Amino acid sequence: MRKVSVVVAVILAVVLAAADRPAYAQSYPSRTVTLVVPFPPGGGVDALARILAERLSVALKQSVVVENRTGGGGTVGTRQVAKAEPDGYTLMLAHTGTISINPSLYANAGYDPRKDFAPIGLIGSMPVALIAHPSFPAKTVADVIAIAKRDPGKLNFGTSAVGTGGYLTAEYFKSVAGLDMTIIPYRGTAPLMNDLIGGHVPVSFGVLPPAIGNIQSGSLRAIAVTGTHRFSLLPDVPTASESGLPGFDAVLHYGLIAPAGTPRPIIERLNKELRTLAESDLVKQRIQAEGGDALTSTPEEYAKDIDQEEKKWSTLIKKLNLKVE
Repeated sequence: MRKVSVVVAVILAVVLAAADRPAYAQSYPSRTVTLVVPFPPGGGVDALARILAERLSVALKQSVVVENRTGGGGTVGTRQVAKAEPDGYTLMLAHTGTISINPSLYANAGYDPRKDFAPIGLIGSMPVALIAHPSFPAKTVADVIAIAKRDPGKLNFGTSAVGTGGYLTAEYFKSVAGLDMTIIPYRGTAPLMNDLIGGHVPVSFGVLPPAIGNIQSGSLRAIAVTGTHRFSLLPDVPTASESGLPGFDAVLHYGLIAPAGTPRPIIERLNKELRTLAESDLVKQRIQAEGGDALTSTPEEYAKDIDQEEKKWSTLIKKLNLKVE
């Protein structure tokens, strides 16, 4: 009799939990949601996060605040999110660098991209650009390669922090073109842009959001973009692939993630809002103005994207024997 009672109690608990799922999703969120950016303000991730937080606040009818948790090329903030309470109130705007590059690049990244997070969905993609100070003589990718080969080890390339897409793109470029060049990683994109505009570093690989205004005004010059297609706001700037490096492809994907174990109803609610936002003309225009293109996906498609990108970049990292202690 006691055994039957236990079975009935378990069945009843399961039924009640299932019945509660829609209500759980409907009541979320009931307080402020924190959107973590694991980099300093002023960079590409930060710019996109602020667009997302603004529009999600409206969609969710609850404040979504951006919190910059910096350090370790993005690993510090990412680790904190992995360990956060999986209740939907701590989210992170991830990108290829933090979620698909760092786990292989850092000896002790402290998180597993496949086990420690619940992918919610993609929101956008941004090509990395080869950007130069106007005084830099190179006008094409071929010119840059020629300058680097003429004086091995003398050409300095600025990038964002070690582990970011800009940094790995520079390593990728260095490997594919067979160059001996010096990569100088900065703590964030904003200080990199300041030094580039000031002429303290002649050329860099970086995302477009913090540079697009300066490129359009002539303070900086874009030599090439690293995607497979030209960027709509810079139609006259060729891709690296069409400029002498066939097949060169380094595009950063941005998406929303939560700690593993976040309830599925919350993941589905956020994915629904994310897709609606990314498909709206307003958000498409805002993302484009910041240097990217809107993307949408299911949680499963984003998980597949993370897996594919991790395999791509980890192969390069192992080939070049890159490791950050």
